[in-house]
Amino acid sequence: MIYIYYSYISENNHKKLMQESLLKLPIDFQKKVKSYRRWQDAQLSLLGRILLYKGTDNFDKKYREINIKYTEYNKPYFGEERGEVFFNISHSGKIVVCAVTNLCEIGIDIELKRDIQLDDFQPQMTDGEWIKITGSFNKMDSFYNYWTQKEAVIKGCGKGLAVPLRSFEVLKNTAIVDNENFFLKQIWLDDQYKCHIATNKLVNESSIKISEFDSSKLSHKLIQI
Repeated sequence: MIYIYYSYISENNHKKLMQESLLKLPIDFQKKVKSYRRWQDAQLSLLGRILLYKGTDNFDKKYREINIKYTEYNKPYFGEERGEVFFNISHSGKIVVCAVTNLCEIGIDIELKRDIQLDDFQPQMTDGEWIKITGSFNKMDSFYNYWTQKEAVIKGCGKGLAVPLRSFEVLKNTAIVDNENFFLKQIWLDDQYKCHIATNKLVNESSIKISEFDSSKLSHKLIQI
């Protein structure tokens, strides 16, 4: 299964989260969250970790006790249990989303659909993608569709920005990076956002479960380690 949890940040709930929920997490992570100047960034980071624990609980609570490590490309993974459960986190605007699965490598990307200068992003797209974007009835929506797909792919392959977005093309919800196939699916969370997952195995819609997590109703047992 692929479990996808998402949550909205809230300033009204921030003080309680920082004073109570954060203290249940590893010291190094607490320091990271406290280092953010903006409450929004701190809460997005904190909720991302909480959603990760929520997701891994579907498999085994042992993952709460395993240190998260990072590859040379800065992709997070469970150090002692690498290859058993895969996860990826993304945030934009007021939403943070986490995908957790035991099926395959996974990448997820979400973007708030802001008004932008599309021409600034032409160098990131292949010629074929750009033709489709500029020829679309809703150019902005088409752009974010490609952007989140490509971002999800480079996160799924584990190399992140080391893979130039223009170096591969998204075609019919698939992409190939370093001779590896990735399959893309849109995740519907909010009309103001665009979100996609990328997996290195083809998965059925029935294998994806999406749940909204209300942080205002957070149970402290959820993050007790």
